[in-house]
Amino acid sequence: MSAFDFPQDLLDAQAALDQVQAERDQFAQSLPWSAEPLPGWKADKQLHSDRRPEKEDSPGYTPEQAERLADYRARILELTTFVLTHPYWTTLSGPDRVAARTALKHAHDTAGPEA
Repeated sequence: MSAFDFPQDLLDAQAALDQVQAERDQFAQSLPWSAEPLPGWKADKQLHSDRRPEKEDSPGYTPEQAERLADYRARILELTTFVLTHPYWTTLSGPDRVAARTALKHAHDTAGPEA
């Protein structure tokens, strides 16, 4: 249980923000290493190891991939703005506001399973 009495809309927005960021991160893992088409490369052998870093050619993002990534960014910006400008924060000051923001970021971590 949090020491702060967060409004439900603020809790919901933080949970949605966490979810969208996780979805974006998972999607980004599937993307080519470069947004633009670029040739691959192979680096020299690393000192004290046999490792030779290399990248395959990147085809770049498709228009659909770029659009989906832009949609994630827009939604993250929208949710972040909502969370950061929520009127709840004006009810706190100084260290309490910092502690509350940290608690909100982790509010879903400590929540028990829903029945």
